[in-house]
Amino acid sequence: MQYFNRQHQRVGHVFQGRFKAILVQKDAYLLELARYIVLNPVRAQMVHSAKEWRWSSYRATAGYEENDGYLATEWILAGFDSVKSIAQQLYRDFVQAGKGQPSPWQRLKNQIYLGSDDFVNDTQRMLNPEQSLKDIPKKQKQAPVKPLSYFADQYQTRDECMAQAYLSGHYTLVQVGEYFGVSYATVSRALKQLERESKNVKCKA
Repeated sequence: MQYFNRQHQRVGHVFQGRFKAILVQKDAYLLELARYIVLNPVRAQMVHSAKEWRWSSYRATAGYEENDGYLATEWILAGFDSVKSIAQQLYRDFVQAGKGQPSPWQRLKNQIYLGSDDFVNDTQRMLNPEQSLKDIPKKQKQAPVKPLSYFADQYQTRDECMAQAYLSGHYTLVQVGEYFGVSYATVSRALKQLERESKNVKCKA
């Protein structure tokens, strides 16, 4: 530890201050955070691309090397496509598109939440020990899966249709994009736009 500190001009424990619990919303936020992490060596100019950093989980997730069984890559790939090879290609494109993007930590709320305002409010409500089951919002209860055509008929703009379909939790970015004839990146942008609009409405209220 002393050698490490001398080399890097640090004091204290090597991992001091590193382990802080952050609650992350599973949709686009978690994928963005995962992308940000695997791009850390690129931002630090230690390598030119994420696949060159052999100590990262990126290589196995993206299909550049075999998964040794210790890595759980399915949850990331499931956000892109049900076919593994297609999901890996889309994941590689997704990570490549993340170069130069702002840090997701800039959107951290209350120092521990990374997600939409609704996610923060719902999580705080669930963490309240005095809350009874009858106070849990209906949207948190399991509901039948609505077909994508439902969202297409329910909302006025295509972007809102796509965002709401993905936020239902039953479809991947790719599945939504294929139905509406756009790329998964377009669906991701629609999600961010919906969040910005929701935030602006709350500010005006």
